[in-house]
Amino acid sequence: MIDKDDITGLILAGGRGSRMGGVDKGLQNFRGMPLALHTLMRLGPQVGTVMVNANRNLSAYESFGAEVWPDVISDYAGPLAGFLTGLERCETEYLVTVPCDTPLFPPDLVARLAEALEREGAEIAMAAAREEDPGSESGAGSQVRTQPVFSLMKRDVMESLVKFTQSGGRKIDAWTGEHKTVVVPFDREGDERSAFFNANTLEELHRLEQAP
Repeated sequence: MIDKDDITGLILAGGRGSRMGGVDKGLQNFRGMPLALHTLMRLGPQVGTVMVNANRNLSAYESFGAEVWPDVISDYAGPLAGFLTGLERCETEYLVTVPCDTPLFPPDLVARLAEALEREGAEIAMAAAREEDPGSESGAGSQVRTQPVFSLMKRDVMESLVKFTQSGGRKIDAWTGEHKTVVVPFDREGDERSAFFNANTLEELHRLEQAP
């Protein structure tokens, strides 16, 4: 098994927050603390160390006690810019990424991704889930979809990501498609339906706060 101390966690908090009115999403309040801090506290026990990828209010993120790194690619280039930043700063063999706006992700996320990565001899393990709205009454008919921002990867995929982004590539699936990638479904009995629901608006964030 991959030891958790061999995994660095990266919280992606470098977006524009456009659908939330341009606010810094990771610093919005969720159950009494900033979203990104809630995410850090959930991710911390699952990995050896945690970093934050942010592009503004760096001192606020640094106050959480984690190293903070802005994108190595300019102009808010999206999640892959965060991936690349994490891979360049990562001192362990593996990097796992989680977004700051999905604070209820599973407490066994990293362990299940790591188990699948090792079992399949893959380079990347990507979560998949139903992404249920916590305000919905039923999950009937919903589809399991990949959640590419929840990915565990080997550090040595960095070289291909450098080439991909330098050529203008920005879509996660297009890049992961170049590697042996295992998709890990989080749809077992007992898995929370709202675990992968991400809050893109303040209304969604308030709804998420009411989730069990």
